[in-house]
Amino acid sequence: MKPFPTLVFLAALFPSLACAAPAGAEASRSPENLNLAQAERQAADLKQGMSIEDVQALLGKPRRTALKSSGASAPGTLQWTYNWAGALSTPGSLRIDFVSKTPNAWYVNSWEWSNY
Repeated sequence: MKPFPTLVFLAALFPSLACAAPAGAEASRSPENLNLAQAERQAADLKQGMSIEDVQALLGKPRRTALKSSGASAPGTLQWTYNWAGALSTPGSLRIDFVSKTPNAWYVNSWEWSNY
């Protein structure tokens, strides 16, 4: 038996196998291109205490932002609003409220879906 031709064949085949995508793998989508159903699935991963960067990586940039002051000494609440078109023209809207523990360090405090 001659193992050399078999080894050459396997060595030539291996690089092409390394580049193959796993079966059933879904192409990744940027958060800004999510539809309502995808956004709902992504939003299920929201957790209290997440940073702004974590939320932006999960859902993309918000459509609207607002800062609500709660007095001179407290930093207030930062609100991000996301909007998506839904089935049968029913939009979905997600509002995320952030609080600040230190200056310029905002963390998720709560979130709420509306227009259902």
